[in-house]
Amino acid sequence: MLLCVSTKDVPVALLRTKYGIVLDAGPSRTILFIYQWTTTKANKTGVIRGCSSCPVQGPGVSSYSDSPQKAGKSLEPCLNWAQNEIPPEQHSQTPLYLGATASMRQLNLTHPILSDGLLAALTGTLKSSPFSFQGAQILSSPEEEAFSWVAVNYVLENFFKYDWQGQLVPSKKGMAGVLSVGGTSAQLTAELEEEKQAPEEGVRLQLYGQTHRVHTHQCPCHGTEQLRRRLLSVLIQVSLCAHPGESLCSSR
Repeated sequence: MLLCVSTKDVPVALLRTKYGIVLDAGPSRTILFIYQWTTTKANKTGVIRGCSSCPVQGPGVSSYSDSPQKAGKSLEPCLNWAQNEIPPEQHSQTPLYLGATASMRQLNLTHPILSDGLLAALTGTLKSSPFSFQGAQILSSPEEEAFSWVAVNYVLENFFKYDWQGQLVPSKKGMAGVLSVGGTSAQLTAELEEEKQAPEEGVRLQLYGQTHRVHTHQCPCHGTEQLRRRLLSVLIQVSLCAHPGESLCSSR
């Protein structure tokens, strides 16, 4: 038996790729990250992936407190690089954002005028780029750690995952806590149990159809610098104890 069935081509809309730029201005250096995503969303939140990055030459932006214009100029090579990475027709629609962290927080506490001058110089450079500048600001410690918490759980597919058909589905896994160790302190960030915590605590996030409230516990004096100093102290004591007759050893 021969069966004839009429067919018709159905046009499939191509998913448009969008781009975003984030400048992570840390204590020791600044890195420009380019992210991309399509119009596909998972519960009203975009599915974003890292595309490429450009380390900015030179120290962190806080090191330019005495010459803020140099801080802005240091970003130009990576901004020019980004223009080649992103299609020209997308430049004006690509959001551009800078977030400064620990060293700028410290500078803002001790020398707020210098901090404001640096942010103004950085803003001037970013505004002069062809991208859509969205702001340059100093992140609070809870905000910085909340973003780290999001990044880790995103990579672990704790928000959503792909099923065997390649479709986005909710993840059944719980959220992971994040321990980040800096130069002078360590921070432990985890999701709060809302029924056990006051509603004003933590940073509230709305992601992939779910509300998350995360809280950061600060552990001062547990950073890498303190650990290095403690290790050096122990090594000195061990070295002194290796020589008989040392008063330090006899007192222990």
